Amino acid sequence: MAALRMIDDWPVDNAAVAVVAADGTVSAHGHAGAVFELASVTKLLTAVGVLLAVEEGAVELDAPAGPAGSTVRHLLAHASGLAFDEHRVRAEPGERRIYSSAGYEVLAELVAGETGIDFAEYLAEGVFAPLGMADTVLWGPAGHGARSTVADLARFAAELQQPTLLDPTTLTDATTVQFPGLDGLLPGYGMQRPNDWGLGFELRGDKSPHWTGGRNSPHTFGHFGQSGTFLWVDPAAGCACVALTDRAFGGWATPLWPALSDAVVTGGDAKAARGGRPAGGGADA
Repeated sequence: MAALRMIDDWPVDNAAVAVVAADGTVSAHGHAGAVFELASVTKLLTAVGVLLAVEEGAVELDAPAGPAGSTVRHLLAHASGLAFDEHRVRAEPGERRIYSSAGYEVLAELVAGETGIDFAEYLAEGVFAPLGMADTVLWGPAGHGARSTVADLARFAAELQQPTLLDPTTLTDATTVQFPGLDGLLPGYGMQRPNDWGLGFELRGDKSPHWTGGRNSPHTFGHFGQSGTFLWVDPAAGCACVALTDRAFGGWATPLWPALSDAVVTGGDAKAARGGRPAGGGADA
């Protein structure tokens, strides 16, 4: 598993990485139980929580939410027109892809209001507990305020490949382009034309440069966080990759993250993972 040991040369104090095969088995390196701030990788957890609320009938994807004319679907897909970090409208719904953490706060408030359950508790009971994510907590805003471990996120990545909490058709919808053709800024990577997004999941498509690798398929979906974290799932490669660090995203990451991703996709670590342990495992590999 030489690819995973690439993180040993990263300019960070602490890091952990895992590759999760489609059958749920895991190959990991680093401190699997170390807790890291997830930053915007939190949005993946929040999105699954919101989609669970949709399946339970608490909210509807096309129900009004956020700015006038916006819906739950718009908010999940960063198409509501809300600004990045404030409840200020910058565009009409469906007009531009404006990456908005504020939109995820609106979603959390909506789910809490409709279910009568605080959103952090809703996530803990509906997502974290069933998946065995005992070290994961939403302590702050729903767009960037979660903490977790690579072991827990390996369980989450396994769920994204073989869903048990959500109907597979829901996950298919969530990883399909919503409001096709919208342009917008991808944080850290500039304007993308188009900037494709699903329901909470960023879609790789043909974006270049990108935080995933050039060997990742266009069907790859996931998210990265400004705290120095990422999670992607590549259905074509038959695996997912989670990497967590304690150094903020910046110039150091732009060559190293894609290099790791390419090594995982092409270097056999997805196959090695199949000989590893189930996603419930906890020790370092």
